[in-house]
Amino acid sequence: MFFLQRAAPSNPSSLAYLFGCGGKGHAIAVDVHAEDVEWFLQQAAQQAVKIDYVIDTHIHADHVSGGRELAQRCGGEYCLHESSTPQFAFTSLKDGQVLTIGNVTAQVLHTPGHTADSICLLVSDVRRSAEPWFLLSGHTLFVGSAGRPDLRGEEERMGGLLHDSLFNKLLTLPEHVEIFPGAQAGSVCGAGISGKPSSTIAFERRFNTALLADKAAFVAAILGNLPPQPEGMAEIIRRNVMA
Repeated sequence: MFFLQRAAPSNPSSLAYLFGCGGKGHAIAVDVHAEDVEWFLQQAAQQAVKIDYVIDTHIHADHVSGGRELAQRCGGEYCLHESSTPQFAFTSLKDGQVLTIGNVTAQVLHTPGHTADSICLLVSDVRRSAEPWFLLSGHTLFVGSAGRPDLRGEEERMGGLLHDSLFNKLLTLPEHVEIFPGAQAGSVCGAGISGKPSSTIAFERRFNTALLADKAAFVAAILGNLPPQPEGMAEIIRRNVMA
């Protein structure tokens, strides 16, 4: 397996990923910024892989996605969760669906809360083990924090869904699973996000102070400590959903 984490040049708090099976020449790109399409194409060429899937973990409100452009240029499929409602066609991903790229698998986990269409990807390298190795946690679980649930309205209900996604799905994963989030310190998509761009399920269970087990307390705490909304959010969302 190869694995690359990319901080966007003009927005280094936002993280994107390229990973896959170098031996069999297949890859997945995740949460690509519009400014970074060329970087992904260059890295794919260097790794001698075809990007089969380009995935956004949700319709982003903090950056303009380069996912569709990258998919068009590399011949891959542009993917969102099936609940997403952009104005263009895309490949739908379902909860529990497994994408296979050579010796690497990525299982889709639907984790609503930050947005209704949020997903995470649970990744295994089957040459080493069928057990999951790491989680691309999008904007659902951050290192030291969790995603904000207020950007699309219905914040109380979305906060409850976020709690369910965290406690019923992500925090039940094996403790050895590594976490690679979609943002790090400086992002306004969560409060108090760490500057360390990775962690483990075990460490976050023990030390992530945002992860309050009581649902009502969790929702109250996360809504009571919201950063400012992303600058230009309405226009960013418009560009990410327009045909």
